[in-house]
Amino acid sequence: MKKKTNKLCVLLVSLLMFLVPPPILSAAETSDSYGNSTEDKTLAPYFFIQGEDSSVEQFPLKETKVSTSINGTIAETYVTQTYANEGQQAINASYVFPASTKVAVHGMKMEIGDQVITAKIKEKEEAKEEFEEAKSEGKSASLLEQQRANVFTMDVANIMPGDTIRIELHYTELISSIDGTYQFVFPTVVGPRYLNESAQEETDGWAAAPYLEEGNTPPGSYEIEVNLSAGLPISDITCSSHEIQVTDDGTTSHVSLSDPNDYAGNRDFILDYKLTGEEINCGLMLDAAESGGENFFMLMVQPPERYQPEEIPPREYIFVLDVSGSMNGYPLDTAKDLIRNLVSSLNHTDYFNLVLFANEAVPLSNRSLAATQENIDSALDFIDQAEGGGGTELAPALQIALNSPRKSDMVRSVVSITDGYISGEREIFEIVKNNLHTTNFFSFGIGTSVNRYLIEGIAKTGSGEAFVVTDSQDAQKAAEQFCTYIQAPILTDVAVNYNGFDVYQVEPALPTTLFAKKPIILFGKYQGEPSGTIEITGKTGNQNYSMEIPVSEITPLETNHAIRYLWARTRVEQLTDYGTSMEIDEEVQKEVTEIGLTYSMMTDFTSFIAVTDTIRNQTGESTDVNQPLALPSHVSNLAVGGYTAGSEPEMMLLAVSLAIIMAIGLIRRRKKLLL
Repeated sequence: MKKKTNKLCVLLVSLLMFLVPPPILSAAETSDSYGNSTEDKTLAPYFFIQGEDSSVEQFPLKETKVSTSINGTIAETYVTQTYANEGQQAINASYVFPASTKVAVHGMKMEIGDQVITAKIKEKEEAKEEFEEAKSEGKSASLLEQQRANVFTMDVANIMPGDTIRIELHYTELISSIDGTYQFVFPTVVGPRYLNESAQEETDGWAAAPYLEEGNTPPGSYEIEVNLSAGLPISDITCSSHEIQVTDDGTTSHVSLSDPNDYAGNRDFILDYKLTGEEINCGLMLDAAESGGENFFMLMVQPPERYQPEEIPPREYIFVLDVSGSMNGYPLDTAKDLIRNLVSSLNHTDYFNLVLFANEAVPLSNRSLAATQENIDSALDFIDQAEGGGGTELAPALQIALNSPRKSDMVRSVVSITDGYISGEREIFEIVKNNLHTTNFFSFGIGTSVNRYLIEGIAKTGSGEAFVVTDSQDAQKAAEQFCTYIQAPILTDVAVNYNGFDVYQVEPALPTTLFAKKPIILFGKYQGEPSGTIEITGKTGNQNYSMEIPVSEITPLETNHAIRYLWARTRVEQLTDYGTSMEIDEEVQKEVTEIGLTYSMMTDFTSFIAVTDTIRNQTGESTDVNQPLALPSHVSNLAVGGYTAGSEPEMMLLAVSLAIIMAIGLIRRRKKLLL
């Protein structure tokens, strides 16, 4: 009877999967001849369809050049996008692109022929209205808008036949280290976002981007170069994402791409390096303004060396694993390797559980299990049966994990493992924020171009740490880093005292606890001359920790001018990005807008706008073109689907199929689990 039941279940699943092909196309089903969606109700990504009208330029973005200079721990990046119209009709180009979640974008220029126009920062709605007015008048214009902390849109109006328009962006970010290794990441492509109904209301259309099918890349070029200058010898320069060539003189290194035939714009550029020599535990940088201006400082505190405690308290880990369509194939296989390493590394006193999710979420057990070998084997067998398909409903999966019974004497941690291809990030941050009193949150991003805004936001909101795994070889290393991080003794009761140093508006809020050897970085303003001391205190294990910095010995430098932008970005981040409520109130919006206008910086409520004085398109006739994006490397066509009104039955059946597959696994091992 048992064998017949199993065969019946397998037959049912096979029939469902046969009847319900994955919904690969969505908005493309109602796209015009230029591959642009004509369906206003749907904001899902879609596949680009080559138009028959050769008079319209369909790939206006011809070249992207990235030039970054890293001086110490501050990186300055210039991104130059070159748009050209080789067709016979005037076009308006739109392009969606990413950046690091840490960047402060504070400069933009537009170049048309010999004319160079410096963009102005304005309130978002005002900039949008000015752009649309210029567009309708026939003037060439460019508009840079922030859609997420790491997603931007560029709109360029009235690119005339034969035109070449260059847009230069300038931004700054901080490079920090973990265990002595520094990492610079330049994201190159925005992965397709899954949208449920609530998420569609807040995307404002940017997620409805056209994508090329798996394995195809745009015809334009993508160049990246990095100059490293740290004042200390640089060693172990590696790039896990691209082939690079390095030239150096010991303290300065030039990094560039070595294979011109390898399209660089379909995966994050990840550069790791180390600084040799005597490590500085604490550092202070000062930026003194001209008369009447503001003074800024940056304080970096390196925690004491790790100490291995003799006893580790019992811990509970709930792993929330994404098995949606965008994770199908390579990403899910990598995630499985990661889970194997994580679960197999647990102590015998630990407990764990798994929650797999796509459109629906299914737990391994209704409560956490002891980390015995038998339960670990059952968990590994459970995830081995998972196949990627469906949407990415992370919020319900987190709720299942958080609502499961827990023991009061255990430290609970929820570990999310996903590529992050969703648009409802704020809902996730709100869930994390509301459960901080009982749970620590960690996140693993899986893939070559993950949504770092979500991955890093979960960790920042949850006072944890984010890890990114680009391939299966990284899985074991990332698991080891995670285990070392959580097992290290923490620096507790952290306090920073400013004695005789008149500071104000220090950001972010000082964490009272650290898990491991990761620097504390604070930005702030100060008044008067640099004087007094900064004292850092805390406890590690049973020992007291103290460090003192004499402020008067630090000289303000002009090269530290970027600190003001880092302070402004950090302040905005605290107000809007991570762990905030779903709705931003009027006071917050006003403060963020003022920061953007004061420091000439991109925010949710400020944008850069550049407009020519002359009317270049006399007829006013033009065609809107959305620049097609490459699918991130190792992401399959299943990632392009999303929510559409016509796909509800198919997605429901797909969810049922996934649930039945998981249910079969649960039935087979129900007796094996130690409940």
